[in-house]
Amino acid sequence: MGVLRVAVAQFAATGDKDRNRGRAVELIRRAGDGGADLVVLPEAAMHPFGGPADRLVDAAEPLDGPFATAVAEAAAKAGLVAVAGMFEPVPGEDRVWNTVVAAGPTGPLGRYRKLHLFDGLGWRESDRIRAADLDPADPGAALLTLPVGELTVGVLTCYDLRFPELSRALVDSGATLLAMPSAWVAGPLKEAHWLTLVTARAIENTCYVAAADQAPREYAGQSVVVDPMGVPLARLGEVDGDVAIAEVSAERVKAVREVLPVLAHRRYDVVARRAEVG
Repeated sequence: MGVLRVAVAQFAATGDKDRNRGRAVELIRRAGDGGADLVVLPEAAMHPFGGPADRLVDAAEPLDGPFATAVAEAAAKAGLVAVAGMFEPVPGEDRVWNTVVAAGPTGPLGRYRKLHLFDGLGWRESDRIRAADLDPADPGAALLTLPVGELTVGVLTCYDLRFPELSRALVDSGATLLAMPSAWVAGPLKEAHWLTLVTARAIENTCYVAAADQAPREYAGQSVVVDPMGVPLARLGEVDGDVAIAEVSAERVKAVREVLPVLAHRRYDVVARRAEVG
């Protein structure tokens, strides 16, 4: 089984969408120059969240708009898969979807709309953002997984990290690497939460995690690639505008899952029993 190279890109988006788009394209190019097969950019790479009074709907773009198009073109030119966060308009609403787009050498590969909104620690994302639905009747509501070489990449976003059932659902769908664009707000203990939870998702699912955060000071930074045993393979500190690249392989996931078969040892009857008791 072959070795792949996975990059996390870190930068702080500003209110200048043209500049953000240019920085995203440049970081995709740099990842490609470094031999990356996959690059993960931050959440809200197109435009920052701003303050509670800032209208994200004014900054939102459709999936064929300038940002998603630029990401797709850059990914095709670099010959890799890129995932990046943006805001997408919700028809008929004054809110947006927090969307991750994925594109590869052949063009767009899909999108994921954030399920869990950060209404905590003084933030209320739900005032300006609409959570995705998981309506079986909506073909666009499915979780996003995509092949990258011999790995399967599952996509989630920032606050989703605090809900282990989503990572497990992606792994049950075949994911061997979790790609997580983030804008993890800085604050007391937040950096510790970030690194602990990223590592936990890797260990409990025996998979890689590639987590790309926006840069300080507003955000925590510390973008990182973690292996299935929780070992950090590549990490960025507080830098604004850089990529870190790690080598990964399907063989490593297979080997860890053979010696630590936690996925095979799950007891589904525990969930059923709790339902009976309830």
